[in-house]
Amino acid sequence: MSSQVTNIPEVKLGVVGVSRDCFPASLTRKRLSALADCLKKEKVPAHICPVVVENEKDSLAALADLAKGGANALLAYLGNFGPEGPTTMMMQAFPGPVMVAAAAEEDRKVLAGDRGDALCGLLNNSYNQKLRGIRSFIPQYPVGLPKKIASQAADFVDIARVVIGVRNLKLFGFGPRPQDFMACNAPLKPFYDLGVEVMENSELDLLLCYQEAASEKKWIAEIIQAMNAQLGNGKYNPYPEILPKLAQFEVALLKYKEANLGARKYAAFANKCWPAFESAFGFVPCYVNSRLTGRGIPVSCEVDLYGALSEYMCVCATRKAVTLLDINNSVPDDVLPKKLKLPQGVAKRDLFMGFHCGNTCCECLEKCRLKYHIIMNRGLEGGKKPEITIGTLEGQLRHGPTTFFRLQADPTGKLSAYAAEGEILDIDPCTFGGTGVVAIPDFARFYRHILIGKGFPHHSAVAFAHAGKILFEATKLLGIDDIGIPLPKHLPYPGENLFALFGD
Repeated sequence: MSSQVTNIPEVKLGVVGVSRDCFPASLTRKRLSALADCLKKEKVPAHICPVVVENEKDSLAALADLAKGGANALLAYLGNFGPEGPTTMMMQAFPGPVMVAAAAEEDRKVLAGDRGDALCGLLNNSYNQKLRGIRSFIPQYPVGLPKKIASQAADFVDIARVVIGVRNLKLFGFGPRPQDFMACNAPLKPFYDLGVEVMENSELDLLLCYQEAASEKKWIAEIIQAMNAQLGNGKYNPYPEILPKLAQFEVALLKYKEANLGARKYAAFANKCWPAFESAFGFVPCYVNSRLTGRGIPVSCEVDLYGALSEYMCVCATRKAVTLLDINNSVPDDVLPKKLKLPQGVAKRDLFMGFHCGNTCCECLEKCRLKYHIIMNRGLEGGKKPEITIGTLEGQLRHGPTTFFRLQADPTGKLSAYAAEGEILDIDPCTFGGTGVVAIPDFARFYRHILIGKGFPHHSAVAFAHAGKILFEATKLLGIDDIGIPLPKHLPYPGENLFALFGD
């Protein structure tokens, strides 16, 4: 975990064993003890509830103990068949995300007279969850021995962190969404359905915050010093004169966050960053956006509220710095090494470049340098010496595993998402911005049938790790079932032209 990433929840797992009255509670206690030992080995922060739930009063006692123990996520563990009513009542009343798992039979000796039948009990538990409208995390193979359940619980801690973070998040938006980027359209009601609070403001509000931050001279000086160190004390910054303005802007955003967080615990921003911004503020905000995002406070471009939320979910899933990129351009053959060995399942048509102007933090770039925004410079300064378009952080994206993820509402308010794992290749992208060559297996079809077919915009949150498993389950737990993933050729997408697919 990066020491810089702080804007995320700490998860403490409460583990409650349950036992049906016609089975001995001692069997659940024995299995729960073994599970507790395995959780320690997995380094899962857990509170083991001393109450074994056999009836409704036990469920109330367990909930009280979980609250006292500081648990904000729950593992309901069927040490035997388990009481359906009291268990699901406890799950329904628990205020955080819930996982359910069941004990496998250990050996022949257990079968002779101490069998728990939790495989059977989990079926009835799931049926009762449907009756009560409960959404829980049920692992792919939810019946297992303690070692396996503990490993699944470790995954659940990551899933729970995403869910808890989203439900305690406040999104700050500055400025209207640009007409040229209506793809960043953000219906607000789905945010409230997810539990996210939104606070929208004008660019004038942001300008006033920036002007007021000028009084924080000591804080600004400290940030200038940190920026200088990050940029090699001038080695990677040909524009040292811009740092006081950038530092003042960073102070403004941080002060605004602390003053307006209110009842929420975590924050993300979605700010309009062009074209009026540069003329009013005198710089490009990309580098500051990168620094905050690198600390776990996403600042998305172009008032992309759903992009900021998607970034935040990636931060919670990986506990690492992330970025927001355009799924941007195809890759010419002459950019690729002649003896390039593509990852398994990747054809040349599956390669693309992820790009953004300069909002990716130093930690996620191979090399970085403070530069000016070429596109904005052409539009705002006529291609002349940059004065108000300085402030991008540019370089090649750090190569290694990656996950592209986005959660989005369509104009009707329906939420959907996608997650795609792949690799950022160690190839010079030969272009400007924060850019890299990305290889995702079967991406070309995914691009056509999920990204285009379901109307996703060009921005994607990008994690520098494989986090698809965690993001998929967390998204489901948040109530979203429409989650697109890349499918191999033998699994057609709904509506895909099979003549074209198998004739290709």
